[in-house]
Amino acid sequence: MNHRHLFTIAALAVMAVAPMAQAALSDTAPVLVDEAGRQAMRDARQNPLFAAELARAMATVEATRQAGIQVPLPKDPGGGYTHEQHKRNFRALYDAGALYAITGDKAYVDFSRDMLLAYAQIYPGLGPHPAGRGEIPGRLFWQTLNDSNWLFYAIQGYDAVRAAMAEKDRKIIEDKVFRPMARFLSDGSPKNFNLIHNHATWAVAAVGMTGYVLRDRDLVDKALLGLDKSGKAGFLKQVDQLFSPDGYYEEGPYYQRYALLPFIGFARAIDQNDPQREIFKRRDSVLLKAVRTTINLTYGGLFFPLNDAMKDKGLATEELYQAVAIAFARTGDTGFLSVAQMQGKAVLTPDGAALSAGVATAKATPFAFTSQNLGDGPDGTHGSLAILRAGSGPKHQVLVAKNTAQGMGHGHFDKLSWIFYDNGAEVVADYGAARFLNIETKSGGVYLPENTSWAKQTVAHNTLVVNETSHFNGELKRAQPLYPTPLFFHADDQIRIVSARMDGAYDGVSFTRTLALLGHADLDKPVVIDLLKVRSDKPARLDLPLHYRGHIMDVGFPLTSNTEIRPVLGKGAGYQHIWVDATGTPGVGNATLTWLQGDRFYTYRFLPQVGATAMLAESGAGDPKFNLRREPILIQRLDNATVASFVGVLEPHGEYNGAAEYTLRGRSRIAGLSHAAGTGGDVVTLSLATGARLRLAISDQNAADAWHEVVVDGAPVRWQGPFARFDVQP
Repeated sequence: MNHRHLFTIAALAVMAVAPMAQAALSDTAPVLVDEAGRQAMRDARQNPLFAAELARAMATVEATRQAGIQVPLPKDPGGGYTHEQHKRNFRALYDAGALYAITGDKAYVDFSRDMLLAYAQIYPGLGPHPAGRGEIPGRLFWQTLNDSNWLFYAIQGYDAVRAAMAEKDRKIIEDKVFRPMARFLSDGSPKNFNLIHNHATWAVAAVGMTGYVLRDRDLVDKALLGLDKSGKAGFLKQVDQLFSPDGYYEEGPYYQRYALLPFIGFARAIDQNDPQREIFKRRDSVLLKAVRTTINLTYGGLFFPLNDAMKDKGLATEELYQAVAIAFARTGDTGFLSVAQMQGKAVLTPDGAALSAGVATAKATPFAFTSQNLGDGPDGTHGSLAILRAGSGPKHQVLVAKNTAQGMGHGHFDKLSWIFYDNGAEVVADYGAARFLNIETKSGGVYLPENTSWAKQTVAHNTLVVNETSHFNGELKRAQPLYPTPLFFHADDQIRIVSARMDGAYDGVSFTRTLALLGHADLDKPVVIDLLKVRSDKPARLDLPLHYRGHIMDVGFPLTSNTEIRPVLGKGAGYQHIWVDATGTPGVGNATLTWLQGDRFYTYRFLPQVGATAMLAESGAGDPKFNLRREPILIQRLDNATVASFVGVLEPHGEYNGAAEYTLRGRSRIAGLSHAAGTGGDVVTLSLATGARLRLAISDQNAADAWHEVVVDGAPVRWQGPFARFDVQP
């Protein structure tokens, strides 16, 4: 048959393709997916999700073949032609291997052989990439990380077709592509390979899988145990060091998503070839916990944008397609099936086959998105990330308190910051990263200079800034060893609350923050209560930014607006990127800001301290290349302070319907906010428009049996334990 049209014919008649007879197990038999797995993939061809992915892969590989195999000499940075072509190639190799395993069509073997032989012609002569980035530039790509990506995918595709290739072709491909690439990523890049970091995770996974496919135990052991095989580095050490016992990854949700694929993918290969290691049981099944935790680190399908994060990344990514399938196959948890339904995709693997069958037979149950306090660090004691959820469904509320460790080089300087979601949108926001991924015109898609000058700086987040400098003065070496002290966490249907203390972010400064999500019958939705207490050895300027999303509807306090000249707030630590639109001096009865986000109103009410001012501002100053988004900020400022208590409440309320031309409850239903402090703690009182009062009592210590007392309006309020709620009716 003329192979020019073979792939197209196969795509049209996929269900009719008979399985190809498999070779007997030998030194060339596939090792990453066994015969039972290939049969499961063939059996899954009638499941809608699997069939759709099969058709996509066939069309992609056919389009690549029609265009002619293109293996250009590396030249471009991220986003450029050669970079993107090599990415397309490794995905085509991966797809072709899966398609051969499913259909038995020899054309996929020929396609893979021809492409890999083309790589064999150029790879031995490649040196450091001409646009190399970092200390260890790649060979095919500008950074070693992308070379690891290429090998991770390509070796899996090769495993499926290897037995069907002629021995002379295998020898050329392995001696000139796979072995030298594995050597470059391991022995040739020892500093990267032995790191405890996501770049090293990709490298060890790619090299380890190559070792399994080539029956090279030396490569496998180096991947598992580090280059010296001592166990002080390598994949197993990374599993032990980079995840907390709760399955939280040190660099944050965005990089947890990215690192999850090499972790879970290589673990599957280990389980397939070295089952005695029981890799999925290691550390109380921490890798499977990590999959669940990764899913729970999302709202509306998108990851919480903490640290260096792109805000458009979520569950519909290659890493999660694979991870969800592998986790379902190993646990049988039908909650993963509902995640697959949200993703709308099943991967072409035996695990993807099982997942698609579960979805097709309507076995899905809702995934348990829950409130959690996720410990950070290898033993879970390096701070925590608190997720407080109220309600269910796509428009429920989520309050995220970032009380975590630094997160290595991708971490931001924002201890005890928070973000808030409601009504399907981010309301109190985190900027994420200043980067346009793989957009060549934006510095080739790398992190922009503004990532350091703005996105990582403390003022770009919702937390305390002292003397217009960032936490730890923006220095990673100072920040990495220090982390907040969690005080307490509680979440039930009535009260969701978290508290933590930070010492060492500034010399001589300690601050404690308590965040709570509380509902009341007289309120439209639960409200966020925020109490930030600061003590400083010396008088200091204290700023508290609030980065919100929406259009201002009303400002309760009088303002002086900058209508002709827009001043810049400062000269460094992110302040050089803030335009000041207006300033004012709020009083106790008028310290409010109301904005509209979507079809819902939000009123932030705060308790001004003596001498405090407030600024309405916007990001984007000092940005001649327009790299920053223009986003609004409210900044509370207190000068010459040694002791301070910032008290605020964020209230969602009402509805705006532009199509039907009506507005409901556009004004706040909270009439007043007050705060009383004592030796035992604090009491925050919300006075509602109905006359009812909602009180939250908070202690300074996490002692379940201790009693505390604070005098409020001349009467004592007593409670036992770290917190208590009191609803006072009119």
